[in-house]
Formats: sequence, structure tokens, C-alpha cells
Amino acid sequence: MAKTTPAGVGGGHAKHGGHAGSDAPMTHRQIMEALSGLLLGMFVAILSSTIVSNALPEIISDLHGSQSSYTWVVTASLLAMTASTPLWGKLSDLFSKKLLVQIALIIYVAGSVVAGLSQNTGTLIACRAVQGIGVGGLSALAQIVMAAMISPRERGRYSGYLGATFAVATVGGPLLGGVITDTDWLGWRWCFYVGVPFAVIALIVLHKTLKLPVVKRDVKVDWLGAFFITASVTLLLVWVTLAGKNYDWISWQTYTMVAGSVLLGAIFLFVETKASEPIIPLRLFRNKTITLSSVASLFVGVAMFSGTVFFSQYFQLARGKSPTMSGVMTIPMIGGLFLSSTISGQVITKTGRWKAWLVSGGVLLTAGLGLLGTMRYDTPYWHLAIYMALVGLGMGMMMQNLVLASQNQVAPQDLGAASSVVTFFRSLGGAVGVSALGAVLGNRVTDYVKDGITALGPQAAAAASKGGSGGGIPKLDAMPAPIRTVFESAWGHGVGDVFLYAAPCALLAFIVTLFIKEVTLKGRPGGHPATSDQASAPAGAEPARQAG
Repeated sequence: MAKTTPAGVGGGHAKHGGHAGSDAPMTHRQIMEALSGLLLGMFVAILSSTIVSNALPEIISDLHGSQSSYTWVVTASLLAMTASTPLWGKLSDLFSKKLLVQIALIIYVAGSVVAGLSQNTGTLIACRAVQGIGVGGLSALAQIVMAAMISPRERGRYSGYLGATFAVATVGGPLLGGVITDTDWLGWRWCFYVGVPFAVIALIVLHKTLKLPVVKRDVKVDWLGAFFITASVTLLLVWVTLAGKNYDWISWQTYTMVAGSVLLGAIFLFVETKASEPIIPLRLFRNKTITLSSVASLFVGVAMFSGTVFFSQYFQLARGKSPTMSGVMTIPMIGGLFLSSTISGQVITKTGRWKAWLVSGGVLLTAGLGLLGTMRYDTPYWHLAIYMALVGLGMGMMMQNLVLASQNQVAPQDLGAASSVVTFFRSLGGAVGVSALGAVLGNRVTDYVKDGITALGPQAAAAASKGGSGGGIPKLDAMPAPIRTVFESAWGHGVGDVFLYAAPCALLAFIVTLFIKEVTLKGRPGGHPATSDQASAPAGAEPARQAG
């Protein structure tokens, strides 16, 4: 393994007073100044991701896409984010974190600009993949940079700020996207352009405020591992997306693609055992907390992304709301996320206890998704508001704290890899979940529409085809009232089914968190020199063993 500087992940030596790598802890003001550009960059990335959600039904309709295209516009970004997250994490252990954040932001901006010029869904999907690479970097590096400067005990507080930034961008994005889409002289393409000036500001602020010592290590990046993990995940997602539509779930195509994905995954694991600087150090999984946190994050990812992706279709296609109102109606969920992430972060900083938040979050998330599974096109909105708030509260309690629990378990030189592993599994769960649930939604809506049209009689079929029942996103305004009701009911029931299928994943996440052992949060940031005991212990060892 390449050698690190004494400061490990933070790099540098103790002479860097007031910054990561010095023994003197940074003041709150110094930390907030250092994090300002990072949080702004994260805000831009999340804003640009969520700004598209309420515009997607119109975008796909305008570009003559299908439900599969809709799903892949989301999935492509998640796939690229998933595959690139471990690589960004490993690079942060080898190169300048500040430079990597800036590169990630530039990649994201480039993808956004070209996405706005898209003339077909294929180009848009490719650009979303480029955006996902940038988001993967910003998502992983935000946690890693904080860990390099701030002790786990204090990190809960600042993770709360990160969660609050996520919440504001998540609620602001759909609202802004809805307004832009509903404004005739702007149009949906400006959803991709609007974040560019903010990104430029973030780059300037990052350059001036983020001061991190540069790591000096012998560099050998595991590109082979990165290739095989990307290939394995991609093949799995292609199978999930196309199964049930292009071919049966039980078919030779399924056997071939699943076997191929498993084989590529096995090759990846073999490569990782031989690599000097593996993308995902397998020794980390000897630590039960990291293993369980990764499994829980996988299931949280399914629940988290299903909650943010399919609401826009529900409110626009099942309730006939505008893109702007679709954003407004999801505020209860984002409000719950904002409150729980900030409050849990503050309390964890004061008490050092985090497991109760994870367990409570699992309960709330499972309950919220289960209740959302009962929704239909005419469900009273105040019922939905309560259900969405429960989902938001649960996500806020689990999302950041699973990363925090893992960061508390590793030696400084593995901080980036450990952080990105948990983020990777969350993104993987989201990517697989969106693909699978998107396929389920398309099939269920088709079935419900057929049943509804059949009940109305032969003449209804001809009228329905004029409104777009051929597998694409329907134009409800072009339909007669009875036909429109059939479509609205089908989309309401279909999206409800999606949440019903996501609820067991949240339940599994809850069960897994019960087995995570709570360990007192450390009082030293990841960028500080490890103690002699820590330095000599295996990176994947439990803290108790490190002390011994």
C-alpha cells in the first residue's frame, strides 16, 4: 500500500494551524468558512438534479419518450453516481480533495449545459450520466472533507447543515423547475441552464475558502476495478429496466444478464483482492458496523429515491397539477427531512449517541411508505401530507447518520473509502430501486388503463389512443372526461403500488439498524494524526480492537 503523510486523510503536518491536519481544533467560524463553498457546490448539484423532477413529464412528452425513457433519465444519473462514488472516495485518499471537488463541479456543469441542448431522449440520458459522475463526486467528497476537518462527535452538527442544504435544494429544485416549465418564454431547457451561474460562484468560493493540506502518496488508481464494478451494475440495471416489457422476468435474457452481472461482480471482487489501492478495500467489511451500515444504506436508497422520483408523476398525471404545484405539494416530505436532519445532528453532537435516531428513522420511513402505498388519485391531500412528512423524517434520521457511524470506525487513511462505500450502496439501492419500480409502474399503469378502458366500452379505446395510451406519457388535457379519469386513476393506483413495494425495503433497513452496535463518537477529526494504537491497527478493525 502507498504510504501516507502523518495526517492520513487530511494530509500535511501539524504546522497547518487552523486547518485540517493541525492538532488545534478549528473554530465554528473557520469550519463554516471552509465548508461554505462545499455546501454551495452541493446545493447546486442537488438543485440541478431535483429541478428536473417536476419538468420530466413535459420533457419526455416533448421529446416523444416513453415511461422507460422517463425512468432512464433518472436512472442514468443514479447509475453514473453509483459507479463513480467509490472511485471519487479512493481518489480523495490519494489526491487533493479541494481539486477533486472543483473537478466534480465542472463535470456536472458541462453535463447540465449539453443536457439543455438535447433534441432526443438518448442525448438527454447520456448527459444525465455525465451529470451523475459530478454528483457522485460532490456527494462523496462533501462527507469526506467534513470528516477530514471535524471530529465525529462534532460532525453530527455539521452533517445536519449538509442535510439542511440537501433539504432546501430538494424542495427548491422542483419549485423552481415547475415555475421555469410553466413560464412560456423560458421552457424546460432552462432547468439545466439555471444552475450554471451558481456553479461558477461555488467554484470561486471553493477556491477562496476551502483550505485543505494536499496528500502526498504514491498513486496507483484501480481503474480495472472501476471498470468491472461499473459494468456489473450497468448490466443489472439494464435487465431490471427491460424485464417484464421487452422480455419475461423468467426468460433466457434474464438468465444471461443476471449471470453476466454476477460474473462481472465476481471479477471485480477478485481484482480488488489483488489491487494495491482497491476502489473498495474489502478489509473494511470485516468491520460489522460498516457492513451493516452499507446494507441498510442499500435499502434506504430504494426508499429515498422512490420517494423523490415518482411523486412528480403522481401529482401531475393522477391529480392534474402543474409542475409548480407538484413541487409545492411535496413540501411536507422535504420539511420532515429538513427538521430531522438538523435536529438529529445537533442532539448527536451534544450526546454522542446516534443509534436511537437510526432505529427511529427506520420505523418512520417504513410507516410512511406503507401508508403511501394506500394512496389513490382521489386520496385527500392532508392524508398524503402526513405520510410524506413521515417519510421525510425517517430519511433525515438515517441518511447522514449511517455515514457518520461508518466514519467513526476506520483509520484516517481509509476515511474516504469508508465514506464512499456507504454512499455507494445508497446510490446503488436508488438506481436499482428506480429501475425496478419504474418498470413496475409502467406495467401496472398499463394494466389499470386496459381494465378501465374495457369497462367503458369499445368506443373508449379509440378516444384513449388520441390522448397517448401507447406506452408514452399521456396528454391528459386532450382526453374526454371519462377517459381522463381512467388514466388518472391508473397513475394514482400505480404510484401507490410503487410505494407499497418500497415499504419492505425500508423495513429491512430498520431491521439491519437494530444489529448495528453503537460506539462512542471519537473526539478527533479524520484529518488529524492517528494515535500510535490506531496507526498500527488494521483499517477494518473494530475500535475496541484498535485500542488493544
